[in-house]
Order: sequence, then structure tokens, then C-alpha cells
Amino acid sequence: MRDSYYGELSVIGMRGCEKFVEQVEYYLREWRSHDDDVSFISTAECPRFGSGEGKGMLHNSMRGHDVYIVSDCFNHGVTYKMFGQEVPMSPDDHFADLKRVIAAMGGKARRITVIMPMLYEGRQHKRAARESLDCAIALQELVNMGVQNIITFDAHDHRVSNAIPLTGFDNVRPTYQMLKALVRDVPDVSLASDDIMIISPDEGAISRTMYYASVMGIDLGMFYKRRNYTVIVNGKNPIEAHEYLGKDVNGKDVIVIDDMIASGDSIIDVARQLKGKGAKRIFFFVTFGLFTNGFEVFDQAYEDGLFTKCFTTNLIYHPEGLMERKWYSEVNMCKYVALIIDTLNKDRSISSLLNPVKKIHNILDEQKKKTEIQQKLIK
Repeated sequence: MRDSYYGELSVIGMRGCEKFVEQVEYYLREWRSHDDDVSFISTAECPRFGSGEGKGMLHNSMRGHDVYIVSDCFNHGVTYKMFGQEVPMSPDDHFADLKRVIAAMGGKARRITVIMPMLYEGRQHKRAARESLDCAIALQELVNMGVQNIITFDAHDHRVSNAIPLTGFDNVRPTYQMLKALVRDVPDVSLASDDIMIISPDEGAISRTMYYASVMGIDLGMFYKRRNYTVIVNGKNPIEAHEYLGKDVNGKDVIVIDDMIASGDSIIDVARQLKGKGAKRIFFFVTFGLFTNGFEVFDQAYEDGLFTKCFTTNLIYHPEGLMERKWYSEVNMCKYVALIIDTLNKDRSISSLLNPVKKIHNILDEQKKKTEIQQKLIK
């Protein structure tokens, strides 16, 4: 029986997402057995005037299409010219270009879904003082322009979806893909409760770490940030120390889980404390690796033996030189994104894709068998 589709499928990769979208299309074509001359990718451009002003342009009609726009607002590896100078694109520039492309469709698309892996202004999701609520405003802007669905990954706080309660908003977590990458790159790792623990680096990451610990059936520990509330540095109260709460990590492998790495100072400090408490090997599971201050702090921490592997997804831009690091492992999400697009284009539920408990349990069972075999060989 032939699948019925909601509308003709078009996938648009914004600047910096071209290679990612090409890999996504590879899977779509494989599953749908299309000829070589058929492409699901639609090209969009945002050329700039000499002043830096831009416009959105489409090279084919989107009338009646089910459109999926992939946008990485944190790709500083692409540039544009303004007054003769080469300027790296900021998150604001990327978001403006996304709106330009949507505007160029002129309301003719049948349905528009924005896939924004790292949510634009996702860290500015709540008001602590006299502050703007940038993420909520951005989501409302997209909805007002006709976007029906927004898909993001590991949102800093998924409750920001309350800003658009009548619009589709899916927050996807790469739990299964992270574990799959771990057993692939560290085949001798044991996922048994006696051998490994999950650690939350702060109170904000507790919900995602609770999911890992619950599904895997292992212990959970956490750090909380002790801040100095008497001073403000760069708009925040500085962190004085990370305090640990949880069971003993001595002799155990540890997985530290967070949504993003910026400078890396916090997660390295957590690793240092865990090593001081006797942790065996430390693995970082981080959805987005920004590495805003470069790789030096991680290079040094790796040389000092503070951690073994750092896993991040390919959902956002990788700074040059990252892939060559011995301590780095990429978690490829292209197939997963293609599966989400394929399922939605057929107007089916993606609930099973968002809750991969069975797949995770399969990994645990397979790894348990490998560990038992290794122990028998040692004996």
C-alpha cells in the first residue's frame, strides 16, 4: 500500500546547514526509492546589499508544499559582507534570514515546520529582573508568520512553549543516540548499576539526567552551583563552587549530562571534583558543543586525565579542528531528523520517536551480554 503524504515534501537548509540537509535527504531518498534526478531539497538564498541589509529568495514555488526549514542560529562559520568587511553571522542574523525565507513563501506553502536544533534565545526564557523575554517573542513571531510546527532539541527549558500554546512544539532529546555512540566508541563500558552513574552538573539539568537514570536503572548524583549573591559579573551572580549531592562515585564510570557547552569551565570543574572523589572514567553527554572559548581548556583537561570522551551532536556548527580531537566523538543526528520529517510528512504521530525506551533497553541488554562474555574470558 502506497503511503499518502500531507503535501509535496520540500526541505530547506538555511546557511550553514547545507551538508546536514544533504545527509537528511540521503535517507529520505533511500526510504522513498526516488530516482537520482529527483530532489527533496529546495534552495533558498538571503543575499545582502552592501549596507548589510538582506532579502529572502526562493528559486521554485512552495505552493501546496509541506516545507521543513532547518536553521542553525549558532553557526558563526558563515559570513556576509557589510561595508566591505567580512562579518560572521550572529544568532540574530540567522533568525532574521529564517523569517525572510518564510516571508518569501507568501503564505503559499501548505504547512511550514521549522527545525531549529538549538532554540534561538533559548537561554533567555524567563524574566529574572527588568529583562526581555526574547525566546517567547521569537516563537510568537514565527507563529504569526504562519509556522505550524516548531521542532527543537534539548531545549534549555521546554516550558517556553507556553508562549505558543496553540502551536505544535516538540522538544526532542538525543538520549538513545548518545548511548548508542557511547557503546560504539567505548565498547568495554559497562552500563550496569554497580559500574556506572549518571551525574547532573547543576540543578537545571536534573530533568534530563533523571530520564537517563530512570530508563537505565542506575544511580543519579547532582551538583548545585553555590553562587555569590553579593556581586554581579556580566549580568550574573558568579559561581563560587560546585557542591555534590549523591552516592559515592569511587571506582565507577560516570556520565555527566548537559544541554550545552559554552566555555566549558563548569563541566571541567565538575569533572575535576568527580575525579577527586575517585571516579574511574568520565564521559560528557552534551547536545550542543559551542566551545565559545576554543578547545584549550578541554585539551588540557584531557591531558590531565579529567575526562575520557566528550560526545556532542552534529545538530549545530562544529568549530574547525574539533573533529581531530582525540577526546571528541560526534553523535550523528541526520537519520533521526530524516525519520521525523518522513513521519510528519505522512501526517503520522512521532510519539514513539520521542520516547525510545525500547531501543535503549535493547542497548542495555546487548551491553550486558558483552560484559558477561568479557568477564568469562577474563576468568
